[in-house]
Amino acid sequence: MKQKIPKPKLFACTQSTELAQRIADEYGEELGKSRKSVFSDGEFQVSFDESIRGRRIFIIGSTCPPSDNLMEMLLMIDAAKRASARHITAVMPYFGWARQDRKDKPRVPIAAKMVANLLQAAGATRIITMDLHADQIQGFFEKPVDHLYASTIFLPEIKALNLDNITIASPDMGGSKRAYAYSKFLESEVVICYKQRLKANVISHMELIGDVKGRNVILVDDMIDTAGTLTKAADLMMEKGAKSVRAICTHAVLSGQAYERIQNSKLEQLIITDTIPVKQELSKIKIVSCAPLFADVMHKVQNNTSISDQFLM
Repeated sequence: MKQKIPKPKLFACTQSTELAQRIADEYGEELGKSRKSVFSDGEFQVSFDESIRGRRIFIIGSTCPPSDNLMEMLLMIDAAKRASARHITAVMPYFGWARQDRKDKPRVPIAAKMVANLLQAAGATRIITMDLHADQIQGFFEKPVDHLYASTIFLPEIKALNLDNITIASPDMGGSKRAYAYSKFLESEVVICYKQRLKANVISHMELIGDVKGRNVILVDDMIDTAGTLTKAADLMMEKGAKSVRAICTHAVLSGQAYERIQNSKLEQLIITDTIPVKQELSKIKIVSCAPLFADVMHKVQNNTSISDQFLM
């Protein structure tokens, strides 16, 4: 007799409650009951308010800074392990600290590797995430990693724009692989921006490699933080004769003067996902939910079926 797979349970970290609710609605299950208690000194404790013994559980939470968000994910994983959950899947739409994926100068940490170690030590048996800052971060884990790509979400949005003479652009050399993947699918041209930094989040110089004259440019990036690189690239391309400039970015960190820079830039539109909650609404920003993608992959993980059809690129 075939053993019936017990229903999974979905739980939310507090920083991603709204996204977790959207994922749960798409999945067709209610969010599980959990609690976060905060002590007067800032220390906090998490707890599950229902039994999870023998179940697969999905803990949904982006680990964007501050570090409390990562700590909450780790504590929930540890609590689930000690409550005898059968499988503990950390669903991390945005994998924080991923920019520190290598030693780019002496005496610095590889934070992404440390975070991977922490998640596994806490008890995570699987990771589901999207658009890692560097693909090789998957290799930091000894547990299965389902690395999803936002191209599944963004390509229909690009096609819906009905633009001719499309050129895909990367705002820096590091994103060239992503830009080439989009251009191959859309059968379009590619240009790349070459930038030099004075320090983190401060650009000293930017040059354009390629021709954008008379083209509708779409900048592609995995994340947008202070928006300095993206808006400078958009302004540069308009100066070089581009017809229009739009951008798609998976993770909208949007810190510092990001909103002001976007509003005052030559960007016609910025399309982002909801992996990180936005702090301010802008007419130039369009949000496309990643909830259907994550819910579908979670269904397939639960039922032990292939997720290959979710990889457009």
